[in-house]
Amino acid sequence: MNRNPRVYVAGHRGMVGGAIVRRLQAVSNAEIVTRSHAELDLTDQHAVRRFFAENKLDEVYLAAAKVGGIHANNTYPADFIYQNLMIEANVIHEAWRAGVHKLLFLGSSCIYPRLAPQPMVENVLLTGSLEPTNEPYAIAKIAGIKLCESYNRQYGTDYRSVMPTNLYGPGDNYHPENSHVVPALIRRFVEARKANAERVVVWGTGVPMREFLHVDDMASASVHVMNMDKSRYDEIVTSTSSHVNIGVGEDISIAELARLIAHHARYSGCIEFDSSKPDGAPRKLLSIDKLRGSGWEPAVSLSVGIAETIASFEAAEVR
Repeated sequence: MNRNPRVYVAGHRGMVGGAIVRRLQAVSNAEIVTRSHAELDLTDQHAVRRFFAENKLDEVYLAAAKVGGIHANNTYPADFIYQNLMIEANVIHEAWRAGVHKLLFLGSSCIYPRLAPQPMVENVLLTGSLEPTNEPYAIAKIAGIKLCESYNRQYGTDYRSVMPTNLYGPGDNYHPENSHVVPALIRRFVEARKANAERVVVWGTGVPMREFLHVDDMASASVHVMNMDKSRYDEIVTSTSSHVNIGVGEDISIAELARLIAHHARYSGCIEFDSSKPDGAPRKLLSIDKLRGSGWEPAVSLSVGIAETIASFEAAEVR
């Protein structure tokens, strides 16, 4: 009973899992357990079962997922729904089989209806149609929430779900086609500055509004929610929402975001918008009233976070 808790962070090599590991190392005495994809394929039920049987785990942070931007979601819908469903089902079920009582599942703000009232409160889940460009991914994430909710109802586990807004920061994926909007734009503007390019073309009209959260703030919120007394967590979720939003409570247009990134990337050329490319949902702003009411606040401003992320990207390029 006196040993340090053994905490498994699934997806520790990704941006989200890496940030959670850093946060746990900074604020806890947990013994952190990790496995790379080469060591443990989370879509393989038998391998996941062996892993949980062989390791005496106290808590699980389920941050492993197949993720990507609009292009990737549109191009690989089968991969997105299959891999995420398998990861969630295997980890949650095998955690329960092995007697792991506490688990935190990380979802995504894309779970909400495309035209949900803004800001989106937790109980608008399943009240309307999803954004078509990422519907398979969203359905998988909704399934993860319902898995946690169902195991809690049937088996009395303490499996919690948090829904972060759009994330950015150290460890992001800068793939030229399959990345999210912030890393994609960072790479594009940095490369354009170095090439003395006259213009940078941004997908879409620039009109949609998006909310962006630094990944270190996401990690601090995740650990905050995991460590909350169960009675307090139960108070802030209701019978109509078994999850909690994580965000900053304010948004910015894609056009404004592009100008902000261009500024910090020291790019002074022309920015053009390609309206033939999809915009996605018109607006995705989360209500974070429940999380704020529990005593958590974001700490990293978008401007500071973007500047630091560009600096880390350029430093990695030099190495």
